[in-house]
Amino acid sequence: VQLQASGGGLVQAGGSLRLSCTAPERSFDLWNGDWFRQAPGKDREFVAGINRSGTYTVYADSVKGRFTISRDNTKSTVYLQMNSLKPEDTAVYYCAADSVINSDRIGKGDIEGWGKGTQVTVSS
Repeated sequence: VQLQASGGGLVQAGGSLRLSCTAPERSFDLWNGDWFRQAPGKDREFVAGINRSGTYTVYADSVKGRFTISRDNTKSTVYLQMNSLKPEDTAVYYCAADSVINSDRIGKGDIEGWGKGTQVTVSS
């Protein structure tokens, strides 16, 4: 599945950004939606995931309470609202679609599409 991510930018610590990920050619509700990020010199890491219906979400410990993942299936779009941003959140953020069935495996495999990364830079 082809995905398009947008919404990155430069923000001061404590600020907010909202990322969007759209599946322009398919209905995104056929997949779970995920966000990953990769900081310079580090491996790509899972940030947040949401199931097909939007009723289940999962987060990395580092972003719990600050980031919120959501989706609007009428717009075939998954969002990542990022609040209270910290310099350590600086990374390229990637959205993904996965096809796992069990919610406890969201973001852990069966990735069927990636969006191009969008840069998020948080200044101190």
